[in-house]
Amino acid sequence: MNLMGQNARKASLKKINTKIKNNVLKKYIFLLDKEKKSILRANVKDIKVAIKKKLKINLIDRLTINHVKLNDIINSINRVIKLKDPIDNTLEKWRRPNGLKINKISISIGVIGVIYESRPDVTSNVAALCFKSGNAVILKGGSEAMNTNKILAKLFRKALKDNEVDENFIQLIESKDRKNVDYMLSKMKNQIDVLIPRGGKNLVKRVQKFSSVPIIGHLEGLCHTFIDKDAELKMATNIIYNAKLRNTSICGATETILIHEKIVKKFCNPILKKLEENNCKIYGDHILKKYYKGVLYPAKEKDWSKEYLAPAVSVKTVKNCEDAIKHINKYGTMHTDSIITKNKKTAKKFLKNVKSSIAMHNTSTQFADGGEFGFGGEVGISTNTLPPRGPVGLEQLTSYKYEIIGNGQIRK
Repeated sequence: MNLMGQNARKASLKKINTKIKNNVLKKYIFLLDKEKKSILRANVKDIKVAIKKKLKINLIDRLTINHVKLNDIINSINRVIKLKDPIDNTLEKWRRPNGLKINKISISIGVIGVIYESRPDVTSNVAALCFKSGNAVILKGGSEAMNTNKILAKLFRKALKDNEVDENFIQLIESKDRKNVDYMLSKMKNQIDVLIPRGGKNLVKRVQKFSSVPIIGHLEGLCHTFIDKDAELKMATNIIYNAKLRNTSICGATETILIHEKIVKKFCNPILKKLEENNCKIYGDHILKKYYKGVLYPAKEKDWSKEYLAPAVSVKTVKNCEDAIKHINKYGTMHTDSIITKNKKTAKKFLKNVKSSIAMHNTSTQFADGGEFGFGGEVGISTNTLPPRGPVGLEQLTSYKYEIIGNGQIRK
C-alpha cells in the first residue's frame, strides 16, 4: 500500500500535455473495443459469484456489464476527450493598484483514492476523468467486481504504457482484504490528497468515520419530487414515472413523492396507478388512502428516510410548497430534489430554499449525473456543504493556485 502511494505521488508530479492525455484515452477506447469479449467473460465470472453469494438484485444490476454498458463507457470516455483540458487555465486575473498582477490558475489535486462497490464502470470512468485532470488515482473496487475491474484497469495501464506515460497514474488494489481500506483511511494521508467513497450507506459512513484524509462523497440519494397544485397532469405523470422507474438502482432515482393536498384527489390515481402497473410498491400516508384506488401500504415515519434503490416509493401529502421544502430539508440528503409546477414564482421559491446540491424544476431527478451535465462523466455526486457539490466531473477534480507577478514592489 505504501509503495502504491509513493508510485501514485511520483506519477502525479509529472505534467502530461493535452495531446498525450487524449492519445492515451483514444488508445484505451481502442483496447476496450478490441477486448470486448474478454471484458464480458470476466464480468460473467463476477456475476456467477455474486449470484452464489445471494447479493441483492440491485447490486447485481450495478455489477453487470453488457454490450450496451460497454458502449456507454466508450461514449463517456469519448466525451472526456472532447472536453477542454482543465489544467493550467487562467480562471481569473486582475491588477492591484500597486501594479501587482494576480492570476488564479487551475491545477490538479494530486493523488485521489476512490473506494467503490459493485459498479465496474466506475473503474474506467474514474480512470479517464482523473487522468485527464492530471491526477493519479488509487482504485479500491468491491471484491464482487474484481475480475472485471482487473481487466479494465489493466487495459488503461496498457494505454498509458503504449504512450510512454507512467502506468502508475492508475493503480487498482487487487487484494480482497478489507484491511487495505482501513489502511487507506488511516495511514495514507501523506500519499492521498482526497478520498471519494462510492457505494452503500455503510461504506460511506465507515469512510467518514475513520478517514484521516479529506472526503468528497454522499451517504444516500434520498431524492424527492414535489407535485405542486399548479402542475400539469400529463407532465407530472411522465416525470414521476421516469424519476422513479427508469433505473431504480441509481442514487438519482426519486424515493419520495410529495403531492400538494389541493390536487391529490385528481392526480394520485393516474400518476401512481402507472407506477403500480409497472410493479412499483407504494407506501402512502392516511390522506392518500382516502383517494388512491390501487394497492397502498401504510407509510411509517421511517419510510420518509428510506432510500429504496428498488421499485418502491413513499408518497406524502403536503399543504403547500413551504411544507414540501420543510419535509425535504428534514428528511433529504442534499442530493437531488425536483418540483413540478407551471407557477414560476413557486418554482423559484423551491429552487432557492431546498438545501439540495441539485435543485430541479419540471424535470426528472434521474438527470443527476455528470454525463447529463456535460461533464463527460462523474466520479460521484457530492452532497458536501463545501465544494465541490453535485456531480464531480473533470473540472471538479481540480484545485487552483495564485500566481503573482510584480516588478520590484515591496510591502509598506
